[in-house]
Amino acid sequence: MNQKVVVGLSGGVDSSVTAATLHNQGIEVVGLTLWLMKGGGQCCSKGMVDAAFICEQLGIPHHIIDTRELFQTYVIDPLVSGYESGVTPLPCSQCNKSVKFEPMLQYAREKFGIERIATGHYARIRYDEKSDRYQLLQAVDKNKDQSYFLYYLSQELLAGTTFPLGNQHKEETRRIATELGLKTADKPDSQDLCVADTYGSMQEFLDQYIDQKHGEIVNQEGKVLGQHRGVHHYTIGQRRGLGISAPEPLYVIELDAQSNRVIVGSRPNGYRSECLVGGTNWVSIPEPSSPIRAQVKVRSRTPAVPVTVIPLENAQMKLLFDEPEFSITPGQAAVLYEGELLLGGGTITKPE
Repeated sequence: MNQKVVVGLSGGVDSSVTAATLHNQGIEVVGLTLWLMKGGGQCCSKGMVDAAFICEQLGIPHHIIDTRELFQTYVIDPLVSGYESGVTPLPCSQCNKSVKFEPMLQYAREKFGIERIATGHYARIRYDEKSDRYQLLQAVDKNKDQSYFLYYLSQELLAGTTFPLGNQHKEETRRIATELGLKTADKPDSQDLCVADTYGSMQEFLDQYIDQKHGEIVNQEGKVLGQHRGVHHYTIGQRRGLGISAPEPLYVIELDAQSNRVIVGSRPNGYRSECLVGGTNWVSIPEPSSPIRAQVKVRSRTPAVPVTVIPLENAQMKLLFDEPEFSITPGQAAVLYEGELLLGGGTITKPE
């Protein structure tokens, strides 16, 4: 590692320990916080104050860069338009690449002549000489692994990034923070998207941007079972909060924004055998020219399941599940693994 590094500081315990660990190793650390949006979320007003305090504790410089326009372009706008069109976007991967890592590395190079950034993400990076590629791996702490949200990172970004927490468990991070007396030692983790943290919930955030347009909740035969408060309040696989009674549990199996309908059905009707994925980014391996076997996670907290991957043109791929998978949701990420190694990923466009 170079002896100078810019550390992205959100004001949370993970980034605080990252900065402290590198600083205590004798590395020259510069703290950098991104101003993403107004509000009380960890990445916003309170986060900036806590990040500044940590830098003062460590005796390192602290800088803030205004990335609000980037955040609006790559997070807020796609989030709103996605929910309006009946998909459930996962903006974190694009945010990591286009709002966080790229601007941070560019700022580090142009402002300080520093070629390396570090963050508090739980993941690992290694260089593979045989393939001449930087590879992304899951963290040692599988309960905190964040590799799923990092599949969009380019080779250039991986080459210029380090994740000091990737080889330790969260309990160790808390212990270090306490031993060092860091202000953020007992600060709770963020539990949701930063916009949901800031507004109180995703529903409250969306209600700031999308008018409620009431419509029908129907079964697969078109029978009206109830009324909804706007398609954007629902997601594939949802069971609670439907406000309808039925002899068996019903789940959202489709969102039809064009007809303003929420389609529900029994759990077996929510399984899919394949799906199309777009915007694919191959990370640890070159893009394959023929079908490959892998494991895939279709949500961050679900286990990886075996799948056949068929590469298609225009950064697309088709996934054929060994066993039908429940709640394949357009807008979410499908991330491919081979054991701990993250192969690549993309955005689910169409379950089949």
